[in-house]
Amino acid sequence: MIKHHSSAFRTCAMDELEHMALEELAKRRCFNPQASALVIPGRCDLTIELARKSILVSASDEGDWDEINEQIVKKSEIKAKLRENALFLPIDLKDSNQKITGEPFDVIICRSGLSSVSYGDARTVVRQLMRRLKIGGRLYLSLLGLHSELGSHYPGAESMVTSRFCELAPKIQEKYHIMGPVCLYSERDLLTLILESGFSPLRTFSTTHGNVKGIAVRV
Repeated sequence: MIKHHSSAFRTCAMDELEHMALEELAKRRCFNPQASALVIPGRCDLTIELARKSILVSASDEGDWDEINEQIVKKSEIKAKLRENALFLPIDLKDSNQKITGEPFDVIICRSGLSSVSYGDARTVVRQLMRRLKIGGRLYLSLLGLHSELGSHYPGAESMVTSRFCELAPKIQEKYHIMGPVCLYSERDLLTLILESGFSPLRTFSTTHGNVKGIAVRV
């Protein structure tokens, strides 16, 4: 199972990559009312917005519906949309035999969990995600950045990405509550991950905080 850095739901504004994914799905729904998405991890504002726009969304999460329902939603109309369009379920991204409701998906959004595994495991997971997409489907991928504050005194900073998997500096761990080893990525590392996983890259970019984002398509 891919570890997420926080199991608690946090209400926060969607980032630029998530807005791009939302816009892409809104376009696709104009031609396909059954457009579907997979969101990893799934407790986020993006899942709510997708459900509100009648996108069928499978959301990776370890909690059950009642717990999520209590934490996320207050308005009855949003609850109805979530019950109708969103499915929260445990997903093991390394299990190629696990069938996920909604696949093959139009869009998959992986919001940060892949940084909690080694590059080799991340490549395996991204290859599995590609098989869960339609031809022409898009992957929106967000990873923790090597050139962000997280990279300060990071022991693996000088290592190749293929062997870069270690704990953050103690003060950074405490500040960001990220425990255990992580793989930090440069934008070039992300591009390599996309290509080696069999995707065709559409765009990569770095945020103002130094994390890296990418959009790839299954061809």
